[in-house]
Amino acid sequence: MSVEEQLYSDIPPTKLRNREETFKPAKTSKFWLGVASFFFFNMLQNRFHAFIYTGMEQFSAEDENIPTIIFAPHCNWWDGIVLYNITHRIFHKEIRLMVEELNRFPLLRRGGAFSVNKKSPQSAMKALTYSVEVLGNTKNILGIFPQGIIRPPHFRPIEFQTGLAYIAKNAAKKYGKVNLIPVGLEYTFLRDNRPEVVVKFGDKITLDNPDINRKEFTAVLEHSLTKTCDDLYNEISKGDFSKYHILFKQHLKWYRRIEQRLKRIDLPPVSGV
Repeated sequence: MSVEEQLYSDIPPTKLRNREETFKPAKTSKFWLGVASFFFFNMLQNRFHAFIYTGMEQFSAEDENIPTIIFAPHCNWWDGIVLYNITHRIFHKEIRLMVEELNRFPLLRRGGAFSVNKKSPQSAMKALTYSVEVLGNTKNILGIFPQGIIRPPHFRPIEFQTGLAYIAKNAAKKYGKVNLIPVGLEYTFLRDNRPEVVVKFGDKITLDNPDINRKEFTAVLEHSLTKTCDDLYNEISKGDFSKYHILFKQHLKWYRRIEQRLKRIDLPPVSGV
């Protein structure tokens, strides 16, 4: 019997591989952002039947000029692609996404990714400092997976490293305030033969007090994301998507169209013998 591959590790990849990596900032341009936007959107369209989302109604025009961080759980390879499309196609801004082992995927820098090396606190601090800097340009949204490692879907308890609170506190100190938005993500089969991306934006947290205790604020953020993810799961279980917006939805395949037509045919009752 073959040994199953270990899907999840408690050790971050940069520590696990024990390789030195220099810090690399994002390196975007109008051309490469256009390429990335087209490529990442088509990736989702080719693999998923639909992308639906809810919770955007809470954001006002005032939020456009406030530094913004979105944070989400990280359970699979698609999460970064989803955050990219959320930022570019729903918020209409550029993403700055913290990515571990960016040296393996250097082209992601062109789409807004920057590296983080968790092998040492000194190396990780470069990424945290850069995160605060990019928030100064409100055309950017900072994307964070604050658990620090990939966890299984619906993993509980949701526990963060303290990097997100550090970034938020320093952004509030430097820019006056910062918005933090928890994002629940689900990849689920509904009524189609392909899964759908279902996204919920949780209640916005505005931090304007940089003196808040980092550990206590981390607990607040953990609770916020847990509630958002649990609420999303409950909404899916009820099958009510009346308040959801559609980013894209595929046309039915030919065999599904035939199935729908057959369902509308009224067959005559069968007479008894």
